[in-house]
Amino acid sequence: MAAHIATAMKPKNNNSNSNNNSNCCSNGYRSDVSNGSDNNSPSPPPSPPKPRLTPSLSQCRRRLRSKTKSFVRRENLGSGLNFRRNLRYLLLLPLLYISGLLMCVGPFSGFWGYASVPGSVYRSYENFQRLWDDIRFDNSSALQLSSVWKYKRRVKVQKPCPNSTARNHFSMYRTSILESSGSSGYLIVDANGGLNQQRSAICNAVAVAGLLNAILVIPRFELNSVWRDPSQFRDIYDEEHFINNLKGYVNVVRELPEALMERYDQNISNIPNFRVQAWATVNYYLGVVLPILRDQGVIRIAPFANRLTMNVPSHIQLLRCITNYKALKLSPPISSLAEKLVSRMIERSSMTGGKYVSIHLRFEQDMVAFSCCVYDGGEAEKLKMDSFREQEWKGKFKRKDRVIVPALNRIKGKCPLTPVEVGLMLRGMGFDNNTSIYIASGKIYQAEKHLAPLLEMFPLLYTKESLATPDELAPFEGYSSKLAALDYTVSLFSEVFVTTQGGNFPLFLMGHRRFLFNGHSKTIKPDKRKLVVLLQDMDISWKAFKDEMEVMLAESDRKGMMVPRVKKFNRKTSIYTYPLPECACLQSSNNSTFRLTEGANVLNSHHESTR
Repeated sequence: MAAHIATAMKPKNNNSNSNNNSNCCSNGYRSDVSNGSDNNSPSPPPSPPKPRLTPSLSQCRRRLRSKTKSFVRRENLGSGLNFRRNLRYLLLLPLLYISGLLMCVGPFSGFWGYASVPGSVYRSYENFQRLWDDIRFDNSSALQLSSVWKYKRRVKVQKPCPNSTARNHFSMYRTSILESSGSSGYLIVDANGGLNQQRSAICNAVAVAGLLNAILVIPRFELNSVWRDPSQFRDIYDEEHFINNLKGYVNVVRELPEALMERYDQNISNIPNFRVQAWATVNYYLGVVLPILRDQGVIRIAPFANRLTMNVPSHIQLLRCITNYKALKLSPPISSLAEKLVSRMIERSSMTGGKYVSIHLRFEQDMVAFSCCVYDGGEAEKLKMDSFREQEWKGKFKRKDRVIVPALNRIKGKCPLTPVEVGLMLRGMGFDNNTSIYIASGKIYQAEKHLAPLLEMFPLLYTKESLATPDELAPFEGYSSKLAALDYTVSLFSEVFVTTQGGNFPLFLMGHRRFLFNGHSKTIKPDKRKLVVLLQDMDISWKAFKDEMEVMLAESDRKGMMVPRVKKFNRKTSIYTYPLPECACLQSSNNSTFRLTEGANVLNSHHESTR
């Protein structure tokens, strides 16, 4: 029995010659018995088998995983190297682009011999001198001011504004949405910027007060470092008229109650300032601002420019319309002189039936310096502008991240148009030298030099300084907002308004003119990118230039009647530039309080008498 067990325990010999050095059993371990052994004595129990040299399945898997990880690491390393290499290219491309522009249109263009990019060089005055004889002796028919605007569109008839219904709507809104018929507290805002930026802040403040059911304190005007006008609300607008026309919509007071003033030591500036994000939504005001207002009883928001989105409910949008076109009326001293200036412009425009053209000419020294554009003043002008920029903006234009390429600014249409450029454009459009022109502007940069060619093309050229007497203007000197209000009013009632540079002045004025003139802004907004190319072309004929200007005028005519599509709260354009369709219901009223001054009545009566 013992012998049988011993025999059974002896391993079998493997006589295969295919692999003598690696005899493997079925269990994957190697045998210690020599091949060809003939020992018949009982064998001792086999010792524990040693791991085989040939890899097992699990070892192969482990090695495969190791190789995969190594491969992935190599791939990641390669990808990282490629990414860094591509990143270098991405960073290099803008540098190559900028350097190319500098070589083509910058100060090195002459050195490298590149031809200038069309529109990059100011040659307008040279072109004026070259074309002047053709302009003077152009006997083609002049454009009649009464027939400038040909584009017609059937404007959807709006229902009259239901004032009583609107007021009832506000009452329901206070009860259902705000869960209170009483006031939520007092709203104080600081309006910053120039005349029309402050106007925007006032309209938005009324809208927010209506939204929050707050009592609005007459907005305060911040002293702006650029405009330097210390005027307050009562100096620009009629306070009593403002308060009365908002009754039933928003309660407006001149100052806080004594109890609240005592809490803040009789100083509104001691009230903590709440910073509101730009273009804040209705939900933000109801969810964030309203709880604080109710808790504190008063809230102060400064600055307040652009602090309310354009997408608001229709009854809140109506508040903007009522404020802008009904409640805001210029103060008696301003409106009285503005009415006189409008009347005098009509009288001086007798050759064109009392109609005149107004131009918002942004060619003051600060605007020329800020634009970083190069004109024809040479190195002396460059040094002067550099000095002015440093004086006014303290290193803003010397930052390393600011790349200034004057020629590129001109190509992109960012340079203010000069007086001679505006004159060439208007003569090209067909306005002759009998056209009366009003210049709405501050002090023109090098006025004697730059206004001379415009005066040659249009001898009937006027400004507020030439229309008003020194005594009449004396109370306005040093008050830029008051002077801007005069320009705004005279431009508002012109037959043609020409805008030459962006800003709040033309945007508000275009919207106000749309409101007055049945949806048409009657505004020439030139394509400056196209214009600078034409004015640099020293081979263009006067006829070819006129053809291009007629196309540009027709395009302004078409765009003047544009009405944005407004679906519920999806307004993407400014209601101050495009007041229709929301403000159209106010147009049905003949009340002169919807206008800045009584100048509209003067204009209308004159037109009636000349028909």
